[in-house]
Amino acid sequence: MDPVFIALFVGAALASLFMAWVIGAGSSGATPFAPAVGANAVGTMRAALLVGVFGFAGAVTQGGSVSEAVGSGLVGGISLPVAGVILVLVLGAGLMALGIATGIPIATAFTVTGAVIGVGLALGGTPVPSKYGQIGAVWALTPLVGGGIAFGIAGVLPRSGVPERYSVAALAGLVGAVLVNVQFSFLGEGAASGTLRGLGQRALGVDGLASAVAITGLAALAVGVVVRWDIARDEEGGLRRVLLALGSLVAFSAGGSQVGLAVGPLLPLLDEVGMISTTAVLVGGGLGMLVGSWTGAPRMIKSLAQDYSSLGPRRSISALVPSFLIAQLAVLLGVPVSFNEIVVSAIIGSGAAVGGRDAVDARKILVTVGAWAGSFALSFALAYAAAALVL
Repeated sequence: MDPVFIALFVGAALASLFMAWVIGAGSSGATPFAPAVGANAVGTMRAALLVGVFGFAGAVTQGGSVSEAVGSGLVGGISLPVAGVILVLVLGAGLMALGIATGIPIATAFTVTGAVIGVGLALGGTPVPSKYGQIGAVWALTPLVGGGIAFGIAGVLPRSGVPERYSVAALAGLVGAVLVNVQFSFLGEGAASGTLRGLGQRALGVDGLASAVAITGLAALAVGVVVRWDIARDEEGGLRRVLLALGSLVAFSAGGSQVGLAVGPLLPLLDEVGMISTTAVLVGGGLGMLVGSWTGAPRMIKSLAQDYSSLGPRRSISALVPSFLIAQLAVLLGVPVSFNEIVVSAIIGSGAAVGGRDAVDARKILVTVGAWAGSFALSFALAYAAAALVL
């Protein structure tokens, strides 16, 4: 094998690890537990520890679909050379590091997607309009759908006529129903991915829609009953435990989605290397994110928890339920998505439902939206210009 290629691949792998660290320290490390920290349900350092562990688990078990989309689904007719991969990762990580240093939540998905498309088009690749349309729809609808769902939930939970032992239990049951239908890389037959619901069907020797609905319903009912009992026994403690569970699930989903932004550009190069599997790359990316969460996330967690809304356990639950649902939809579709956008939109929606304009920081929101819009445009322009001039 060409020694120059090996040296460049090692450089790309190091850039990927740095990118994974930055993601763990920034978007995926900060946003999942920011509502829980804002509600005083967990401390900042403990939140960073938990998000690292669950993010690593998500990266290894769910990271394949987004990684493949980033690696080969954004530009047609070309496979990025190793120098192009390095450029994408260094540029994306550099912009993210800038966001961490300044406290501005720059969107990882926007920067990496823009960089991949910019480099690919500069090197003669062709656009993929269908994928861009899918990504654009998810990005555009996330604030509306996530914020709207959070607004609706937050408007119901405080009502005296809807006891929380029922309303929160129903939300937990919904999350449980989704969770048993989530794809995991190790639950299928052979090397295929599969779901907890499918595992249950195989264990019972049944198949078909009726059994799938029955198992999903039983899972939702079981989760709802346990949560109802816990909240009835200790309302505030039960709400905090629900909040921590939701934060863990969002962290898990963040790992499954965000690892693809760090390791996806490497995947097309693996065939030339021939000694490294996709699973090994996902594990490496997950470890990088874990270290980033433990060492760099506390600052961003504190920023998000304090600046966007005055959160309590109920409004935090309202924010995390749609965050989990949207994150898992993005993983299913293989769409790179910003967790800053997902969770911040939900935080704003839940805060506005109860406190109106006084519950959110309008200036911070405008800065954040500007960062989201500017992330893609800046990374695309820089990547295109650099690739056209250097590669």
